[in-house]
Order: sequence, then C-alpha cells, then structure tokens
Amino acid sequence: MLKRGLFAAVLVALALPAAAQDKQPPYWASIASGEAMMRTGPGKNYPGIWLYKRRDLPVRVVKTYPNWRMIEDPDGARGWMLVTLLSDQRTAIVKPGESRSIHLEPNERSRVRYRAEHGVVGRIDRCANGWCRIRIGKREGFIRTADVWGVAEREVVD
Repeated sequence: MLKRGLFAAVLVALALPAAAQDKQPPYWASIASGEAMMRTGPGKNYPGIWLYKRRDLPVRVVKTYPNWRMIEDPDGARGWMLVTLLSDQRTAIVKPGESRSIHLEPNERSRVRYRAEHGVVGRIDRCANGWCRIRIGKREGFIRTADVWGVAEREVVD
C-alpha cells in the first residue's frame, strides 16, 4: 500500500512541470536560468542567435513544438528556446521612457513608494484593473500595466 501511494505521488510530481508548460500560446513566461540560448529552430542543432544572461526576463510564448517554445523577447526578437529554460513565474520589465512610479496602492492618487527606470525587471504576483503588484528585489508596490512589458493591459493575474 505504501509503495502504491509513493508511486502515485511520484507520478503527480513528475506531471506538474509538464502540465505547467502545456499552455496554449500565446502566453507569458520568464527565463528560468542565468544563461539561456535562443535558437533559429526547435533543436540544439540549430544555430544560437541570442544568449540571455538575465534570469526572470519576461518573454511571450508564441508557438510550441515538443520540448521547445518559440518566444518573443521585450525587444521583439523571436526564436526557439528549450522549455526547461523557461519558468511560469510571471515577471515584467519597465518600458522605455521616463522612470515609472511604483505606488503604495493600485491607484494614481496613492503615495509613490519609489520609481523604477527603463529595463528594471520585477516579479508580478497579481494584476487587475490596469495595475499589477510588482516586487523588485525586496521592494514592492503597484505599477500600471501600461508601464510594463510582460502582462497584457487588461489581463487579470491571480
């Protein structure tokens, strides 16, 4: 009986990562590794075109192929990446332009806690009504979805 329960637990644990990456595109993901190679095609035999060295960089998955995902990065570059180099962790990058306000509450009238410059990456844990709660290092607050790339403007993230 114990062996059967252990076997079932192992099967469930093995199925979770695969299920997490079986979403239908387009969807958002992030780079899970400190080094991740983007390739011209879905296989290690295809030439590498970009080597990303930025963990948590948001990407948009636009196409799937067994164990490979065609991604688009914040600059619009597209290519293929091995699925194990991607994470379901939601992140966002501050868009170009002036520094963006990170508020105490999800509204324009709330106090500004700090400002984030273009290119800063943070983790997103919830979004609604045009605002996302973002964590940049040990600081957190709310940023408008229009100020970041990595979440659709009207998207709800729980």
